[in-house]
Amino acid sequence: METRAFDVTEGLADHRLDFVVSRELGISRSYAQNLIKDGRVTSGQARLKPSIRVREGERYEIEIPPPEKLDLKPEYIPFGVVFSDRDIIVVNKPAGLVVHPAPGHWSGTLVHGLLFRFPEMGNLNGVERPGIVHRLDATTSGLMVVARNGLAQEKLWGEFKARRVGKTYIALCRGEPRHKMAKIDMPIGRDRVNRQRMTTDEDGREAVTDYDVLWSKGGYSLVMCVLHTGRTHQIRVHMKAVGCPLVGDELYSPRKADKELPFGEPRVFLHSWRLSFSHPRTGERVSFRAALPADLKNFLASLRARISLSNSLSDA
Repeated sequence: METRAFDVTEGLADHRLDFVVSRELGISRSYAQNLIKDGRVTSGQARLKPSIRVREGERYEIEIPPPEKLDLKPEYIPFGVVFSDRDIIVVNKPAGLVVHPAPGHWSGTLVHGLLFRFPEMGNLNGVERPGIVHRLDATTSGLMVVARNGLAQEKLWGEFKARRVGKTYIALCRGEPRHKMAKIDMPIGRDRVNRQRMTTDEDGREAVTDYDVLWSKGGYSLVMCVLHTGRTHQIRVHMKAVGCPLVGDELYSPRKADKELPFGEPRVFLHSWRLSFSHPRTGERVSFRAALPADLKNFLASLRARISLSNSLSDA
């Protein structure tokens, strides 16, 4: 059992006890409330409540119980780290890497790799798990932000819930959208026939995507997509809905579109390119970018070469 203590400073006076405990320990507000309700926060007074206001100079002691044990063993997993400080880690996730354990993927996930590279994250909020606040599909690459402590996790959850996180993706689709730039505002729900798929559904949850066509050639379009909501498979479903399914998407693209997997393995041409949000500690707006990975760059280069050759032959 770990014991921590702190004195209330002038800047924290008159705030709620649960808020002050969360700030001092770097844990979420809800976990601080649980510690107080369990009688693990003391100051020589009667039993404390999360809602009481603290006064300058008061001293509080906190007993922190050992973390719950989960069957998660740290593993070396290759992934990029674009930025890290004491509160957040911005990850560049490779395609093929599952974010968290799930049936069929109980090992070899990003979570296992985070525990290996950042072992202190195992004690986050009293549970041995890193601070995953959002996800990318296994077949998608690019930027994710991970909370390194409970306070950061709670702040980032709030950012995503309030839709203040900027999420920009680069995608390659088949066909050419009717409009060069448009907003797709179509609710998304679970497909009633194939439960692995999502679909546009007026009874589904709100889903909004902006897209901008960067170029269109030879029956393909490179598009930049900005997410305003975070529904499962949102970009894949929305682009299919406008008649432009993503390259490599076996789930939403007609099987005849690809005689073989264009990347040699399950992989959708979808990359989380830019991510921006307010830093959970400073409140400063921060922004990160991750260039297209080599497999997508190489595919684009070969595609453009084939299109150029085809145009040259047709002109001959």
